Amino acid sequence: MKIANKKVTAERLVKDALAKAKHFEDYNIFTYLNEEGALKKAREIDARIAKGEEVGRLAGVPYALKDNFLSPEGETTAAAHILEGFTSPITATAVKKLEDEGAIMIGRVNMDAFAHGSSTENSYFGPTLNSHDKKRVSGGSSGGSAVAVALDIVEFATGTDTGGSIRQPASFNGVYGLKPTYGCISRYGVVAMASSTDCIGFFTKTPEDMDLLMSIASGKDTKDLTTLDDYYNNSKATKAQKVGIIKDFDNDSVDKEIRRALKHKCELLKSKGYEIVELEMPALKYALAAYYIIVPAEVTSNLSRYDGVRYGFRSDDSVNLDELYSHTRDEGFMPENKRRIMIGNFVLSSGFYDAYFLKAAKARTLIVEEYAKAFSKCNFILTPVAPNPAFKLGEKVNDPVAMYLEDVMSVPLNLAGVPGLTIPAGKTDAGLPIGLQLVGPRRSDKSLIEFSKELAE
Repeated sequence: MKIANKKVTAERLVKDALAKAKHFEDYNIFTYLNEEGALKKAREIDARIAKGEEVGRLAGVPYALKDNFLSPEGETTAAAHILEGFTSPITATAVKKLEDEGAIMIGRVNMDAFAHGSSTENSYFGPTLNSHDKKRVSGGSSGGSAVAVALDIVEFATGTDTGGSIRQPASFNGVYGLKPTYGCISRYGVVAMASSTDCIGFFTKTPEDMDLLMSIASGKDTKDLTTLDDYYNNSKATKAQKVGIIKDFDNDSVDKEIRRALKHKCELLKSKGYEIVELEMPALKYALAAYYIIVPAEVTSNLSRYDGVRYGFRSDDSVNLDELYSHTRDEGFMPENKRRIMIGNFVLSSGFYDAYFLKAAKARTLIVEEYAKAFSKCNFILTPVAPNPAFKLGEKVNDPVAMYLEDVMSVPLNLAGVPGLTIPAGKTDAGLPIGLQLVGPRRSDKSLIEFSKELAE
């Protein structure tokens, strides 16, 4: 509103954001800076305001775009070598909705290649550093988005969440991060990872900003048949009375300072008159195993389109079509991409489909039912986002199982399709951010965001 009231110009805001992006260059946040395009759009908005014309709700607000969202500005690489050189002919629906309201994309931000990872160490461009400690990871896969907001470069950033890729980096960097209900925001124009769990969401500094972005981006899209009707703008926040705590997540496998933060927030809620309900959700112990069967199966299908023929990187070391495919994919994919392709092909093979994929699908149904049962006893659930604060760079990059275990508390939500919101919950004694996640039933996104204000201090 400061722009509409002529207290500051859009051009000034964009110049400040670009200057901050360059100042924090050593954090390796941006894969591309949209300087010329951003300044041009800012000047157009300023000119419209000077003429007294109406401008959008995000007029002149700089934002960062995760590098798996398609738009014509810069190369959309998903931080992968195999997409190097690809310029999109289309604009993602979510991006178009934001920019129709006047938001200005100042640059593309780093991520794990194809969103495969929990630390942004799997990026072709190298890791993004944590906003509070350069020796630690930013989280993943949306690490660049989280750090761009945490360092106050932009007001908000886009993200994708397939198993915690918004919520975990938000926790590691001390900002808000929302994974909405599956289907709330269109996935059209976003590079696919696992189509049945991918969700589009945002990083912000306040719940109010998150509410505004959700009101703009949510809704039906004829280009994405998985989208739901616009329930977000057609619903009112409901008052919560009971908040559930999952007993299975309160053990020695969770960092003691995270457990302390959770206990503190529970005491805060009790002081405000809310009832804390202990929940037993035994089916959640199958979530991580089910996730790392279902998701690689979908990954191997979605990545099959990258062959070096139509777009992106192509290997020069080929004498026939088979070699073109194999050499391009070998050179173009990161090790984690290849690992997930191999797992996916294995669990989908004729001899192992029933033993692995079908059992994982059945476990997913149990998890959906577990959440339905839990929400019959409480309005929301409050849990840790991850078992640890941000870990050190290189600490888990060569141990895939240890890296996958970072997702143990975040993947159940994606399998069930329910929304989850990371809220800042203080810091460790070493000064590292701690985040907790609020979980709600499907379509409760607005109530979840509103309720998060009760946990602010």
